[in-house]
Amino acid sequence: MQRPAVVLLILGIAAAPGAALAQLAQGSNAPIDVSADQLVAQNHACVATWKGSVEALQGTARLRADTLSIYERPGGDAGQAQGSGPIQGKCGSSPQKLTADGSVYYATPQQVVKGDHAVYLADSKTITVTGDVVITQGKNVVVGDRLVIDTVTGQATMESNAKGRGAPGRVRAVVYPSSNQAGGPLGTGSAAR
Repeated sequence: MQRPAVVLLILGIAAAPGAALAQLAQGSNAPIDVSADQLVAQNHACVATWKGSVEALQGTARLRADTLSIYERPGGDAGQAQGSGPIQGKCGSSPQKLTADGSVYYATPQQVVKGDHAVYLADSKTITVTGDVVITQGKNVVVGDRLVIDTVTGQATMESNAKGRGAPGRVRAVVYPSSNQAGGPLGTGSAAR
């Protein structure tokens, strides 16, 4: 039995190949502005957690969540003296994982992604959004339980826990072909894969 899945490339939802790790807006060199009610930095564990109505902005991209945690690689940059790991407070400058929890909302001028939880893993270069995932682009909408984006290939897959024709809660997409604007992801000859 094949798992219900929709490849979201038709909506242009997938991140561009080679998307930078610490960026909210693709290809942007703009600073990332993070605000929250509280910031807790656990230097011994190389974790920074923003809590309470978190908002991160970069260029025209916006990320909102109840909490946002960034996990740095312990040990600092290459060439650092041996024995200077997280116990000594030496953390790397490249995140290995980012998590957003509670009312996750990510918006660009082209699309909006909502869910309950999101995780970016640097090693696998994947973004996973779970919990009542809703993606909108113009009038087009895709809903499901779990969205996985490979930022290297640009492939995105929406999955659902519901199985079988007629089962409530399956992956669902409503696409308005007439809403495809020239110059947008659908108007540039992009094909579903």
